[in-house]
Amino acid sequence: MGVNAILEARRLRKTYRGGGDSIVDVLHDVDLTVHRGEVVAIVGASGAGKSTLLHLLGALDEPSGGDVLLDGVAYGSLPEAEKDQLRNQRVGFVFQFHHLLREFSALENVMMPLRIGGWPAARARSRAEEVLASVGLAGRMTHRPAQLSGGEQQRCAVARALVHDPHVLLADEPSGNLDHANAGLLHDLLIGLVRTLETALVVVTHNRVLAERADRILLLEDGRLHPVRTAEAVP
Repeated sequence: MGVNAILEARRLRKTYRGGGDSIVDVLHDVDLTVHRGEVVAIVGASGAGKSTLLHLLGALDEPSGGDVLLDGVAYGSLPEAEKDQLRNQRVGFVFQFHHLLREFSALENVMMPLRIGGWPAARARSRAEEVLASVGLAGRMTHRPAQLSGGEQQRCAVARALVHDPHVLLADEPSGNLDHANAGLLHDLLIGLVRTLETALVVVTHNRVLAERADRILLLEDGRLHPVRTAEAVP
């Protein structure tokens, strides 16, 4: 991997079996290198395979060919238990819908990845409080998701994704469920935290304003990534 490269996809392919035993090619030999502290936006038409690519980058799915490397370690070389550990500790995920557990408070939701990772309760609580404060939720920690606004719920989801201080953050339409004002606040938060923490961010988005703030914009089209200069390329 190159200097400061944190995440790399090499000749990544993904195929599915369609009707009548036909093969549907979603991704064709995708190559991607993401560096520490870099924001990369992936744009493209609905159904182009953007979420599929993000799932492969985060070890949530297996490629049909090629491999993904995080910190120089290929996912394909890892036993399943080690891959689970890598995904839990080094990769953060933010989705369009927050997926917070409604019966738990904001603090408990953010503590959960740490507790699953074996952290003692007191240490996990302290770290979760710190991260929630960093996303502006210091006064909302004891609230359950239903007691939070949509923007607050998504900020809580960001805190949960960052609580492990991951090496890469993968975001799939993170502001797609928010109004314009809350989307702008979330974009500021994401970009600011990535710059401060020097965490790489790969974001799939239809939001041109967010895409324009990235260091690079890549268009996924016909199963391949193409660099573009402006988010006006978004179909």
